[in-house]
Parts: sequence; structure tokens; C-alpha cells
Amino acid sequence: MLRLADHWVWDSWYARDDEGRHHAFFLRASRALQDSERRHRRASIGHAVSTDLRTWELGADALVAADAPAWDDLATWTGSVVRGPDRRWYLFYTGLTQATDRHVQRIGLAVSDDLTVWRRHGDKPLVEPDPTWYEDCDATAWPGEAWRDPFVFADPSGDGWHMLITAYAKQRPAHGGGVIGHAWSPDLLTWQVRPPLTKPAGFGHLEVPQVAVVDGQPLLLFCSNYAEQPLTHQIWVVPGTSLTGPWDMAQAQPVLVDNLYAPRLVQDATGSWNLMGFVEERDGLFAGELSDPIPVRYTPDGGLGVVGRVVSPKS
Repeated sequence: MLRLADHWVWDSWYARDDEGRHHAFFLRASRALQDSERRHRRASIGHAVSTDLRTWELGADALVAADAPAWDDLATWTGSVVRGPDRRWYLFYTGLTQATDRHVQRIGLAVSDDLTVWRRHGDKPLVEPDPTWYEDCDATAWPGEAWRDPFVFADPSGDGWHMLITAYAKQRPAHGGGVIGHAWSPDLLTWQVRPPLTKPAGFGHLEVPQVAVVDGQPLLLFCSNYAEQPLTHQIWVVPGTSLTGPWDMAQAQPVLVDNLYAPRLVQDATGSWNLMGFVEERDGLFAGELSDPIPVRYTPDGGLGVVGRVVSPKS
């Protein structure tokens, strides 16, 4: 577990270095704010290292808001880290600006040789929503725009790189138009925005999306706490035929893990899969800490379930 006495910790993502150490990147904000809802506009990206996904050594922050005026001068939000063909590390992240009272969300890039010291790539957003397919802003349904949480992975056939994005569909329902946005790149630097990979299915947003092959099954993992109808579950998984989809949202199955949000599928040293996310509540208050790894497996009849727990997601 990763808990900081003076900071809340929430959304996280992970990378593994050549020595087998796990690097956690996570959003953090000072508990001196007192109200945990104020944390979003104060978020920076923290960094910690572990050999077992349980005991963490805190390092210097990976990224903080840029000096104003800049497109990311208010806060830095959720992203992902991949290693490029040049052996450098690429951190794709969400940035917010203080130039407007709306939560204008854009995606940028920082690069590192060692997962510790990061340098911004350029002074402009790297990926912005294409109004052909995506709604740029509708403050009536959700406070701000939705173009965040980039998850980048290599195309399984070697055809460049894909980016999954939390986005709103064009011509969407008032409260259920969340989709998985999509962009493609040949080189991690130049990106083409493409149509969404899913259709609106009642979720207001599909946050921290990720794809992985678990027990031979390609899966799309996401979470949502906002929808047309009240949600009984917040974490969802969709089986597909490959990491690039297609993803049929009618096949979405809830993942039965309590008091957890924004989880990632993370492999440990043995190659086994685990969920790791942030603990939502403790003693009735926002906990703001990362969980220990929760071992999971996928079965066609049970979906993605906690190892040792005999419960069907359809129950």
C-alpha cells in the first residue's frame, strides 16, 4: 500500500524497468487543502519505486503544472508510460489550464531516459479532440470537457501505436455519451485522432481505460461513477477479439471489487495479473491511498474476478 501522510494519492499507472523494479506514477495533492474535492485542480504527478508492488520508496515528483501561461499550467492529470523504440520512456499525461474556468483537458508528453527526470516535449498539447467525432465541451452534463486519461500501447501487429482516451461522443445522450476515444501514431510523436472505439452505452464517462491480455483473453478495463442510471458497480471489463477491439459495450461485465476506483491491471514478477487502484473511503472520508495488488483472473463465465473469490459478475 502507498499512503502519504501529507498528500492524497489517487489515479495511478505503472512501468517496469530493466532491473525488474516497478515504477508507480500517481496523482497527488496536499491534504492541507482539507476538502478532498479541491484536490483535482492542485494535482501533480508523483513517483515511487517498488520491488514487490507493496512496499514503495517515494521519489521526486515526475511532473508538476507548468509556469503560466501554458496549456497545462493548472494541474497535471492521469496518463500512461511506455518505452519507445529509442529506449527512452514516454509519459503521456492530461493537462489543464488556468486560463479558463472550464476544465479544458488536453493531452501532452514528457520524455525520460531513466523514469526519474522528465522533460516536456514541446510547449503545446500533443493530442486534441477532433470535433468530427468528439464533443469538446458541454458543461450542462459534466463540469468541463472530456479528453483525458491517455493509455498508449504498441499495435500488436507492429503498426505504430494506439492511444485510448476518456472522451464524449458527438451527438450523444445528455448523460450517457461517454466513449473510448482513439488516436494512432507511427512514432509516438505525431498523432492522428480517429473515431471512437466504442458507442455510447449509458456511461457518462469511461475513465482510466486500459487494454491487456489476461489468461489469453483481450480485455478493455475502465471505471465510471456517472451514468444515465445510478451505477451498482464502478469497475467494468469488456472482452474483445484483440487489443485493438472491436469492443461491444453490450458485453461489459462489472468487476466485483469494493472500495476501489481507477484500477490498473499490473503484472507482478511472476507474470500474474493484479488490480491496483486507489482506496476510496476510510472511516467515512476520502482515503487517498493506493491499494496493495489484488490478484485477478479471467474466465468466460465469471469475467475478471479476484483469485479465490467464487462470485459471478452477473449475480
